[in-house]
Amino acid sequence: MKHTLTLLASVSLLIGCNKPENDKKIQGKVEKEQIAVVSKVPGKLVKIFVKEGDLVHKGDTLAILDIPEVDAKKSQAEGAVISAKAQYNMAVKGATDNQIKQLEAKQKALKEQYDFAQKSIRRLSNMLKDSLVSQQTYDEAFAKYQGAQSQYIAVQAELDDARRGARIEQQTMALGQQDRALGALKEVETADKERYVIAPQDMSIETITLTVGELALPGYTLFNGYVDNSLYFRFTLPESQLDKVKKGQELSVYVPYKKQDFKGKVTTIKQLGAYGNIATAYPDYEMQESLFEIKITPTDTNASKDLITKTTVTLAL
Repeated sequence: MKHTLTLLASVSLLIGCNKPENDKKIQGKVEKEQIAVVSKVPGKLVKIFVKEGDLVHKGDTLAILDIPEVDAKKSQAEGAVISAKAQYNMAVKGATDNQIKQLEAKQKALKEQYDFAQKSIRRLSNMLKDSLVSQQTYDEAFAKYQGAQSQYIAVQAELDDARRGARIEQQTMALGQQDRALGALKEVETADKERYVIAPQDMSIETITLTVGELALPGYTLFNGYVDNSLYFRFTLPESQLDKVKKGQELSVYVPYKKQDFKGKVTTIKQLGAYGNIATAYPDYEMQESLFEIKITPTDTNASKDLITKTTVTLAL
């Protein structure tokens, strides 16, 4: 009896050690490139135009955010631009026509005073030589002459500046203020556009994380989805089996729920950084071996585009 039990145990052990034919196939998953649409500025979600499962195209509006702060900042920026443009135009153009007319009239009056003072000093100079006037009277008249001359020279310079406009440094400063105001307005306009949440590329909407009325913070994911035409088959292989595949190799992947084979090409072979990223169920490998991710892209994208993500596929090596 003991001999019989030993024989049965040995047979059971041999059977358990022999792998069935199906063990030569490795399992993987149908995957697609994931994409997340996030908000850049904080705002309340006021309208959603899509629902989960929808296919959208690049540029489609997915949702609208309410950003009241942007409207106030836009009004401030527009006022700053108007003011800066006026300052720059005034610096370039210089004085107005009426200001120039006033300066010309002032110049004319001071010119007459200067001419009169010049004639007076000439007469007094001759009379001083003949001792007809005192030196004090002549000095007083000469002081008035110099004052009239200085005022006339000053108004001439003032009139020239008014006709030429402001200094080039003042014009440059005014131009810088104008560019700064325009930049602030452009920044606000860019923020205003961010109220519209736009699809970055063709994609399918898988999850919508917020509902109407909730607050979206900067960087918060509003929509999760898959990039259109990005399907691939993903497997996990230990380094001991890497000799069975190579980049560019054509392989046949079987999809059980479709009961159909799909041709594909190995596009990526890279080491897995974490155990949680394993795609193959119960991979057969030694503890000291490294694991590698194998991506196989279908040759006929149209035939495989309707495959369901995360379903199981098999590959015979």
